[in-house]
Amino acid sequence: MIKKISHIGIAVENLEGARKFFEENFSLPATERENFGELLFSFIGFEGEGTQLELLQSTTDGGQMAKFISKRGPGIHHIALETDDIQAELDRLQAKGIQLINPTPYRNAHQELVAFIHPKSANGILIELVQR
Repeated sequence: MIKKISHIGIAVENLEGARKFFEENFSLPATERENFGELLFSFIGFEGEGTQLELLQSTTDGGQMAKFISKRGPGIHHIALETDDIQAELDRLQAKGIQLINPTPYRNAHQELVAFIHPKSANGILIELVQR
């Protein structure tokens, strides 16, 4: 079952500049910058209190976020929904014919289970499912 909107992923060209913008203009705290493969990321918002923003920057010119920005420009990359049983959600979605990018969940940098729904099946929106 989906519990809440976990976070909104935003592709940025300059992680530090984006963090500074949210901290200085909206007094939203940011987590420390973290590396995960070819990504730098930081969460913005009050941990444990509602939806957070996840700022994402590529560390390489050919990285996932760099390609996204080259094609679409900086902005919203994905919406993450939190579930209490990711495998049950994936099975339910597959049974409805919804295309998944990864039908088997994997662990992200925070050791949460995650999987993605293909934008072709979700009105052009990349949706991440997260089980904490």
